[in-house]
Amino acid sequence: MAQTLEQALLHLGGRAGNTEIAFFGGSFTAIDRSYMLSLLEAAKPYLSRFHGIRLSTRPDYIDEEVLALLKAYGVTAIELGAQSMDNSVLELNQRGHTAEDVINAARLIRSHGFSLGLQMMTGLYGAAPETDIATAEQFIAIHPDTVRVYPTVIMRGTELATLYQNGDFVPYTPEQSVELCAKLILMFAKADITIIRLGLHYSDSLVRNSLGDNYHPAFKELCEGKIFDDRFLAAAKAVGSRRLVVTVHPKSLSKLLGQRKCNLKKWQEMGYEVAVQFDESLNKYELGVWDATEIS
Repeated sequence: MAQTLEQALLHLGGRAGNTEIAFFGGSFTAIDRSYMLSLLEAAKPYLSRFHGIRLSTRPDYIDEEVLALLKAYGVTAIELGAQSMDNSVLELNQRGHTAEDVINAARLIRSHGFSLGLQMMTGLYGAAPETDIATAEQFIAIHPDTVRVYPTVIMRGTELATLYQNGDFVPYTPEQSVELCAKLILMFAKADITIIRLGLHYSDSLVRNSLGDNYHPAFKELCEGKIFDDRFLAAAKAVGSRRLVVTVHPKSLSKLLGQRKCNLKKWQEMGYEVAVQFDESLNKYELGVWDATEIS
């Protein structure tokens, strides 16, 4: 681990002070205590050169004792793998914790001064878009500093794969997943909660070992494109012209155009002529639509 951190410092240079040491890929506070402490000890000499330590864990493995221990070792941010706030969904997916565990753990984490992150999975076995929206609403009520949203991906050799192959689990279609997560983006943005990850990181093994078409390497891009497609079409209908000027923040141009300019191509096929202008006063998901004939 020390060698890895040295390599990270060399690579990051002056940016290391804004970077965290992270323990992910499991439930950190649920692993063997001596092993957990050995990892924290290994990170300790590097704390002054990084922003802090971020880790993820289960909601039911948080208590006063472990939080005091993590604080003593310089941990600054804790993310909870909540996944859902619907107890029936949690039970069906054998998560081993309840929504109440999430609420209690979040309260304890906040009371000890840690940054709080919540992770949710959309489209779990037994879930529906309505229950996923309800989970997001309960996340917003807790008001974490950050969230991660992971659409469920079916992996070979799992119980979920068996349910899928037997026809007992019907996953969201890619279109349903994009439509849902586009709504979640706007919900969290309105609540001023940062989404630090939407969709799983790409890996060859993920693609090789997954079933169905639930995974897309540019999932967030698809969702953001959906937001702008919906907003453009609604505004264009209200304006009532086929020649339009669209204003967006400069950093939102690719979101407006869609992945591989799919939005622009769609609008052109519908008969719209679109010119784009920039307005830095707009937020990243805002747009304005004007009749180009009136402007000219």
